[in-house]
Amino acid sequence: MNELQRQQLEMYLAELRLYVDAKLAVEHPYFADKPYPLGRCKEIRNAMHQMLQQQLNSSPLPEPLKVLRSNKTINCELKPVWGSLRDEYFQNALTWRDWYIDAANDTVNPNKPRVEILKLQQSGFSAITSFEQFCLIARKYWQVSIYKNDIYPALAPFLPLLCVNEKGACWLGAANDDMIALARHSKFTLSERILTKLPSIPSTLKQRWYAHYSYLKNPLLKQHSLDPEEFCQRYRSEQKDQDLYFRDEVVKSYLHLAQGVNSF
Repeated sequence: MNELQRQQLEMYLAELRLYVDAKLAVEHPYFADKPYPLGRCKEIRNAMHQMLQQQLNSSPLPEPLKVLRSNKTINCELKPVWGSLRDEYFQNALTWRDWYIDAANDTVNPNKPRVEILKLQQSGFSAITSFEQFCLIARKYWQVSIYKNDIYPALAPFLPLLCVNEKGACWLGAANDDMIALARHSKFTLSERILTKLPSIPSTLKQRWYAHYSYLKNPLLKQHSLDPEEFCQRYRSEQKDQDLYFRDEVVKSYLHLAQGVNSF
């Protein structure tokens, strides 16, 4: 992609954003107390990716998109990605070959251009490689305190964190495919490491969780025979990192808790 093609594609995607925004602003007018598009990078990225996939398979192909189909003999897939942007934000974006396409560039600062296209190595975007890195970003970006998940220790190898924001909202983390994959691929060693570093949740907040979800009968939520670190060791010895069925059971258990609690 040369500079002219980059500029043309950037302008075209910015125009597509107008169509996406018209729909999403109605569906998601606020994120917490912040007006659209703030905090909606995932929804915008997903909608833009879907629209681009449709247009790339259409005929005639819009001129600015031809660069994305310029060479079918090499891997030119437009891929959705999630990760760290300069260790300041979590960001959902698209990559194409060695290019970074941020179709939601204005979701932290609404005064920025809607779309930005950069060489991947210049973008500041990277995968998150540890829970420590995740915590570093989350504390700054979300303004949260982070504790170890010793409320539901049987989930902790997959979901080792518990976040509490300034308004008292409290939730388990990090509940996305990338971070769960990170835990599994490390055979839960990264989960165990962060669990040894974080403080326990205050007992009053722990009791609030138990009271709020006392009606749940899910067996994984009732297991307290080991502490979170010991569950990491047990799952590692049982090779639970390779067990996709068990991974799905953990996610199903988490979904019962996805709304979290309010600590106030």
